[in-house]
Amino acid sequence: MNQTNSMLKRLNDALPGLVLGILIYGVLVEFIGVWFVSDKLRYTTGLVIGIALACGMAINIAVVLQDAIDIYGESRAQARIIAKSILRYAVVVIVFFVMMKWNLGNLFAAFIGVLGLKVSAYLQPFAHKLISKLQGRGDVSSNSEDSEAI
Repeated sequence: MNQTNSMLKRLNDALPGLVLGILIYGVLVEFIGVWFVSDKLRYTTGLVIGIALACGMAINIAVVLQDAIDIYGESRAQARIIAKSILRYAVVVIVFFVMMKWNLGNLFAAFIGVLGLKVSAYLQPFAHKLISKLQGRGDVSSNSEDSEAI
C-alpha cells in the first residue's frame, strides 16, 4: 500500500487522498444501498465497476495534467487536456454500454460509483483540513508557506 501511495503522490500530491475518498465513498454507498435493493449481487457488481472507473479517471486526470504541461507545454496543453477528457468520458460510456448489453451489474449503481470522483473531489479540502488537524499541523497549508516567501 505504501508503494502505491508513493506512486500516486508522485503524479499529484492530492491524488492519494482523492482515491482514498473514492474508496471510502464506495464502501459507504455499498453498506447503505445494499439493504434497499433486491438484486444485491448486481448492485455490488455495478458499484464496484463504477468505483473502479472513478479511480481510473482520477489517476488518468493526474497523468494527463502532468503530461500536458511537461511534454506539450502550455500552448498545446489545453487542447491535449480537452481531447483526453473526451476520451475518458467515451470510455465510461463504452463501459456502461457493455454493462447494459451483457447485463453486467446495475447500471444505476455504476453511475453512483462514478459520482464518487465528484464527491471525493468536493470533500477533499475538508478531509485534508481534518487530517492536518488530527496530525497536529493546525491549518497551515503548503500554499501559505509559498505566499509568505513571496
